[in-house]
Amino acid sequence: MANAAVTVMLVLIIAVVAATTEGAQSSSTQPKWAKKLKTRKKMTSSETVTNLQFYFHDTVSGENPSAVRIAQATDTNKSLTLFGALLMVDDPLTETPDPNSKLVGRAQGMYGSSGQQEFGLTMAMCFAFCDGIYDGSSISIFGKNPALNLVREMPVVAGTGIFQFARGYAIARTHWFNIMGDAIVEYNVTFLAQQNKS
Repeated sequence: MANAAVTVMLVLIIAVVAATTEGAQSSSTQPKWAKKLKTRKKMTSSETVTNLQFYFHDTVSGENPSAVRIAQATDTNKSLTLFGALLMVDDPLTETPDPNSKLVGRAQGMYGSSGQQEFGLTMAMCFAFCDGIYDGSSISIFGKNPALNLVREMPVVAGTGIFQFARGYAIARTHWFNIMGDAIVEYNVTFLAQQNKS
């Protein structure tokens, strides 16, 4: 029972995202799940603000889980918060909550239960995108994910490809979860990044 509860909590914490647009974008290359936002006056001409919205599918149960426990402390299973459990993740990111909807990227990294008194995760996650102009670009999220909160905010700390020097924030909302710990999390990510012209 404790393992299932921990798994459910860990699953709720997973999710982040982001990407920026490059230059003028045509509707044929701009994915539906992303949009370029107006820039602030103090930004340089080579910076853009991007907003991405996608769904993170974290599966810890079944024969082919996308998140697996790779380490734990000796007392993790005695802890109500699963303190010390560490999971490695390779979760699909999709355009809608439907697991069969368009794949826009993968969340790869790890999260661990880092709270002794209250359940909370620390996430180190790379959202690697594979759709449209964002193919080959990624953003990284690192920070606290209070997974029991219905809405969580986490920092975007870096990016690659057209998201170089990305900085911003990700809002995660639990869309669905089950008692096994599987979850679908909506991510709404807004960040500023240097346009990579190469």
